[in-house]
Amino acid sequence: MHVYFIGIGGTAIGPLALIAKQSGYDVSGSDKQKSSYINYLINQGVEDIYIGSSDEHLRNLHQEKPIDLIIYSSAVAIENPNNPQLKFAAEHGIKATKRDELLNKIIKDNGLKLIAVAGTHGKTTTTAMLVWLFKQIDVPISYSVGAKIPFGDMGHFDAKSEYFIYECDEFDRNFLAFSPYLSLITGIDYDHQEQYPTLEDYQNAFRQFIGQSELKIMWQKDMAKLDLKPDGLTILQENEPILNTLIIIGTVNRQDAWQVISAVNKLSNKPIEELGKDMVAFPGVSRRFEKIAENLYSDYAHTVPKIEGCLQSVGEVSDKVVIVYEPLTNRRQYFIRDEYKDLFKGVKKLYWVPSYLAREDPAQKVITPQEFIDSVEEPNQKEAAELNESLKNSIEKHLKDGDTVVCLSGGGGGSLDEWLRTNFKTR
Repeated sequence: MHVYFIGIGGTAIGPLALIAKQSGYDVSGSDKQKSSYINYLINQGVEDIYIGSSDEHLRNLHQEKPIDLIIYSSAVAIENPNNPQLKFAAEHGIKATKRDELLNKIIKDNGLKLIAVAGTHGKTTTTAMLVWLFKQIDVPISYSVGAKIPFGDMGHFDAKSEYFIYECDEFDRNFLAFSPYLSLITGIDYDHQEQYPTLEDYQNAFRQFIGQSELKIMWQKDMAKLDLKPDGLTILQENEPILNTLIIIGTVNRQDAWQVISAVNKLSNKPIEELGKDMVAFPGVSRRFEKIAENLYSDYAHTVPKIEGCLQSVGEVSDKVVIVYEPLTNRRQYFIRDEYKDLFKGVKKLYWVPSYLAREDPAQKVITPQEFIDSVEEPNQKEAAELNESLKNSIEKHLKDGDTVVCLSGGGGGSLDEWLRTNFKTR
């Protein structure tokens, strides 16, 4: 079966393409731009990737090797409802669907139990921690992680596995397509306002998802937010004593680790103490407080709670922190702009670069870095910046002075993160 992936360089579609290839499907795809993720896929053997969006390319490929199914990312349909490749599929009777249908098919065909990680923040780290811990206790697993990990591929299929671990995103209500055996809810804070017009709408989606899950593990504060009854829930407390014993940087990371330990203990009956020792050795995940060079880090934080968590984490290792911030999408900024007022309080200096644009509303004015800087009260030292030589020189000076520089970037190809890796030697 030949499956074609549109948006194959995305952090959700890319791993699924790997999984499809490993489980026996013939895989090809396209993306609008080159990126480190595209290079990663090529290195993993997914070599038939076209850069662009051309019905002519698809026509030639279909004639050479008939396409049975097209999987497209949510962003593709949102950015261009008249996408020429989707139009070609409709005209030629090729089924086109989002990623959930193929993933559900792979799970069902192989008799796997789905372990889903859902929540507004912490999904990628928690998913990676689950993969790590199962590997440490030698339990075969299949999985999809939305970032590169140093101990495996982003997506992996193991024919011997009982479980499939999936980073289950609420964007475009994707997570509602699944009925997990076990769900981990990492934390719930209002996001994706363009798709969930009200907080109640957002929370109702999580209520529905939790109702579709056979077993679930979540935090007391989130259970209270959703006004859920404790039936069938494993409830974790934010002040669990074990959190103080985990030698892991960052409160949010220690909480993610404890949730994972609880899940693996429930599924494997391995002692919590043993699992805790294995978890402390977790090597981290790409773009989550990832060290790029000495005292220089990249982090995916792009919502207020994520930024708060990142700042708390870096505060545990340095008292001279410099932040370079690239907001993710202009549309999100219209909902969270007022929350930046003193978000960066305590930071030595803040550099604000242009927002990473994706799936934007053309009717909305793009807010400039200077406009953001003018409305931010903290810190005193702040500067509107661009991804150029001047910013590179400023970062180099901060590093020379012994400052810790953290670049917050949620974008993909052409983002601050990629600029950082191009201009500074990775460790």
